[in-house]
Amino acid sequence: MHVPRSGLALLMLYAGTVLGAGAPPPEPEQPVDYAIVVTGRELLEGVYADSHTLFLTKTLRGLGLHCRFSISVDDGHADIAEAMRYAFTQVPLVIVTGGLGPTENDVTRQALSEFTGIPLQEHPEILQEMERRMGVARDQMRANLRRQSQMPTRGTYLKNASGSSAGLVFELDNHVVVALPGPPRELQPMVHNELLPYLSRRFGTRRSVCSLTIRFVGLGQSQIDQTMKEHAPLPAGVLVSSQFEGGRVDFTFALAGDNAENRARLEELKRQTAECLGDHIYAYDETTTLEQHVVLLLAQRGVTLATAEAGSGGSLVTALDGVDAAERYVLGGFVSRTGERLRHLLGVSDEEWQGADSQAEQTKLLAATMAAATSAQWGVVVGDTQRDERGAGFVEVVYRFADGRLESQRLGVRAGDAGREQLTTQLLDQLRRRLR
Repeated sequence: MHVPRSGLALLMLYAGTVLGAGAPPPEPEQPVDYAIVVTGRELLEGVYADSHTLFLTKTLRGLGLHCRFSISVDDGHADIAEAMRYAFTQVPLVIVTGGLGPTENDVTRQALSEFTGIPLQEHPEILQEMERRMGVARDQMRANLRRQSQMPTRGTYLKNASGSSAGLVFELDNHVVVALPGPPRELQPMVHNELLPYLSRRFGTRRSVCSLTIRFVGLGQSQIDQTMKEHAPLPAGVLVSSQFEGGRVDFTFALAGDNAENRARLEELKRQTAECLGDHIYAYDETTTLEQHVVLLLAQRGVTLATAEAGSGGSLVTALDGVDAAERYVLGGFVSRTGERLRHLLGVSDEEWQGADSQAEQTKLLAATMAAATSAQWGVVVGDTQRDERGAGFVEVVYRFADGRLESQRLGVRAGDAGREQLTTQLLDQLRRRLR
């Protein structure tokens, strides 16, 4: 196959080369051809690998859709347009990933609007949801954030239960273009909850694969894989894929043919996996996030939570606040850059603060004071980022329980956005363990 390059860096991945060993699931008599356009300069510079193609081809093949090719391109208007021009000559359906966020290099929305000739317009429901999620009135919302409420005037949108960037659907006479957010934690639930029903309506797709997704936290992929080999061996013919992000690992197991026998085989695999790895499992589906699971545990206990964060920068309360119904159980959070500033926010006196002889004791003092200042039965306080004798970063974390007990823990911290994401996952996981 010849693909026009014109200086454009392209990575071609053909369907059938990404599913691994084993026979592919049966296809419908007339499969729908589609192409994937993955945007992002980081992919072309080797910063991280393309996981979207694996997930999409694995998921959509079971519904009678056939991927002709996947293209990775730079996140620029001209590159996206060139990839789209080629894709339109080959397939009726194009799925584009990435570039829907609020930053300057998130240009997919506008690039697809210009390419298809379909204007964008603010959607009132999306804008209302953004107001709720961000806690900011639309008139006070920054322009780059408000841009995420713009949807195609000809087509529809896909709801995002895990973030602020809704998916876009541009509908033309002979083509459909779907744009999905880049973060896997947002893309994958959107595909299962929103895209699959849309494709079923639009193209008449049907499910022909039986699958099971297990979501882990607190263990690496290799350790999960090794434990399963020893204690939960896979049935014959199972296709396996895994996805890692921010300390969370998803394993998906699939069998060709959605029937009672295959469902029973996967149910037995689920039972065996729970026996050997249950402490690290938070969901048995593709859509429940760790944040949703923690809010569900709060609801099951009938308790409320408040946080005070320095070293985590408010990432814990922000993550929980994005969950539907979180406002009933997450009362809010105090956020500042340092524990010193936190204690002023909470009204801790100079005498009390100076009487705490270590940062660990100061963090406990913050937890006790926060409990008195709020009506929350549970609390999490994250202290300042510190360095140990080896120079490794860590934070002191204090959990306050409904009976007034305080429990301290030290969690490691790495620099950068990836380190912050990892810390957020650790905090959610530790809170999950204590709420169970």
